Amino acid sequence: MTKRKRASSNQNPNDVCGFSTLAGTFFILFLLCLCLLCSTRNQLAQYLLGPTTIHPNTTTSKVVVDPPDETFYDDPQLSYSIEKPLEQWDEKRSEWLRLHPTFAAGARDRILLVTGSQPSPCKNRIGDHLLLRCFKNKVDYCRIHGCEVYYNNLHLQPKMDSYWAKLPVIRSTMMAHPEIEWIWWMDSDAVFTDMEFTVPLERYKDHNLVVHGWANMVYSDNENKSWTGLNTGAMLIRNCQWSMELLDVWSKMGPSSPDYEKWGRVLKSMFKDIVFPLPNDQSSLIYLLYKERRKWGDKTYLEEDYYLESYWIGMLGRFEAVNDGYEKIEEEVRGLGRRHAEKVSLWYSELREGYLKKIGWVPLSKGRRPFVTHFTGCQPCNGEHNPDYDGNTCWKEMERALNFADNQVLRNYGFMRKDLLSSSVFQVPFDFPRYDGHLLS
Repeated sequence: MTKRKRASSNQNPNDVCGFSTLAGTFFILFLLCLCLLCSTRNQLAQYLLGPTTIHPNTTTSKVVVDPPDETFYDDPQLSYSIEKPLEQWDEKRSEWLRLHPTFAAGARDRILLVTGSQPSPCKNRIGDHLLLRCFKNKVDYCRIHGCEVYYNNLHLQPKMDSYWAKLPVIRSTMMAHPEIEWIWWMDSDAVFTDMEFTVPLERYKDHNLVVHGWANMVYSDNENKSWTGLNTGAMLIRNCQWSMELLDVWSKMGPSSPDYEKWGRVLKSMFKDIVFPLPNDQSSLIYLLYKERRKWGDKTYLEEDYYLESYWIGMLGRFEAVNDGYEKIEEEVRGLGRRHAEKVSLWYSELREGYLKKIGWVPLSKGRRPFVTHFTGCQPCNGEHNPDYDGNTCWKEMERALNFADNQVLRNYGFMRKDLLSSSVFQVPFDFPRYDGHLLS
């Protein structure tokens, strides 16, 4: 009996070991759960409080990895100076796009608008204000149409100032932005006055340069030839080797060339209407197109079907009448005046364009908004306008053009100016322009 009691009172060693194993298992599971909980909590906190993934179409830039593969940027001999020719740019650019596939998609239609002004403050009392408003106008247009903007206010080649300053800027911009297909140069005094119009890029698929001009004034052999046969104040130039070579040849006629004065005499003998002794960029380009038409002219599109830029004198006193015409159309076609978000403005633009074509209003029709109004000769910054113009007329018409364009933008924000020479605004009524005449201040 005694032996049996003793035997029954002793614990089985296996039971003790089993309990220890079970307890250890629970402890390990507890630690795992604790770690998982902490990890989940940290991830949740990071998701809620930390940086989030940025959608590529938002205004905040998404970080794009630059792979370690060598590109043309790694060449120590690479020069951004317009005085040193760049070779095999098409191959260099294609290789860069291959290594950066994020930018390759849609590259054929990608536009960068480039504009700028002088490095110093304006001499004209209201010059800086006018340039600021002109810049805002370009930013507004590009925000609506999805293009980017680069503003330069330096002379990248000290000798190439004034109208020649654009060439070094365009060239360096091409190199800085291999992801961009088209560089769109706009003079600082050129104003978008139709904020809905979209450049028909498909039309230029076989060309590398687009300027507003007329073939009979550029390529003729008679007295029709004029240095105003085209205008370089607004132009599209493709980011390619052809353009690099054109900029190289073109710049050699400018003030950085030792032959600058000689080119002045050559151009003066070709264009009977030139009144200044030294070359400008415009007459020099016409010379190149005319003398080497197969090389340069065949790839240049002289746009005369819409106002890639238009002479501001032609719009004197007309902005109000044009605006009234558009409001009348909205009264007839109710859907065109519907309130909408700015992001869908181009959809309404297509609706309007379809109706305008239906009634026979082509882009050059008198009642249409001019795409770009160029205040050439006004010199808003230094105030040294063409003596044929009255300075006050220049500044007044610039203000009217800017307000005409700004009203098209402001309307999506619920306001419009009371008139084109006023900074006072009114709240746009719900059924505008079909309203009872009572405007909310």
